[in-house]
Amino acid sequence: MPPPWTVSSETGRLTEVLVCAPDHYRWIPTNAIARRTLAAGGQADLQGLQAQHRELVAALEQGGARVHHLPPEPHLPYMAYTRDSVVVTHRGPVLCQLERPQRRGEYAPLIDWHAGQGSGFWRKSSAGTLEGGDIHVLRPGLAVIGASGGRTDEAGAEQLAGWLRAEGWEVRIEPFDEHFLHLDVLFCLAAPGLAVACLDVLPEDFVTWLRDRGIRCLPVPYRDMMRLGCNLLSLGRERVISAAESRDLNAALRAEGLTVLDPALSLFTAGGGGPHCLTCPLSRVEETP
Repeated sequence: MPPPWTVSSETGRLTEVLVCAPDHYRWIPTNAIARRTLAAGGQADLQGLQAQHRELVAALEQGGARVHHLPPEPHLPYMAYTRDSVVVTHRGPVLCQLERPQRRGEYAPLIDWHAGQGSGFWRKSSAGTLEGGDIHVLRPGLAVIGASGGRTDEAGAEQLAGWLRAEGWEVRIEPFDEHFLHLDVLFCLAAPGLAVACLDVLPEDFVTWLRDRGIRCLPVPYRDMMRLGCNLLSLGRERVISAAESRDLNAALRAEGLTVLDPALSLFTAGGGGPHCLTCPLSRVEETP
């Protein structure tokens, strides 16, 4: 029987998740954050990256998730960012269509891995481009898809939105500047009704739209956002994984009553990715308060 992998929100209890070891990871100047790091003379440290990734895996396991490991391939250095190639929905996995040439080949190992698990795809993106870092399943029946025109364009966002709307979902497509890579650089859900967001950048009408749907935002300053401060992962049950370097945000989350697991992830955030980028939730359980 195929794995019953479904995700109906970003904040349900995380039970199964897919990661990929950074054995072939390197910084490529394909986004503003990585370009800034390289311009400053930064060099990727493989042993350091592997150690930080093990910290992330330990935090996931501490949070109660079963961690699946996608075998890395030498010619695909950004496979560690498992968020982008596949997004799991309430109907199962959706195969995305990556925009950057250096990442397009990631579709092949993901198809093979899911086939090996007996997991079929609910849908496959075929219009424009679509990447998982732009897709936020806010709660059952409500989603937002970022469309920068780069990693996810309007055609890709509209195709996924159409599939979800046909299921009775409300879906907002949120435009933003391609400079910010993915929407999860600017915004992530931490718990039901609570997001972290860079209010210096996000349009007021988007913040109002969230508030009207019962979601308030903890503000993250621009400087911290560019260090991937907004990029966190909810584990459900008022627990969250946030990079150790996000000290002020982590203190604010703890003040909200959340338990914060904080692995060091500086070598990933310097390349443009954090806990949200490095994880593909396969299964979440929605629990009533």
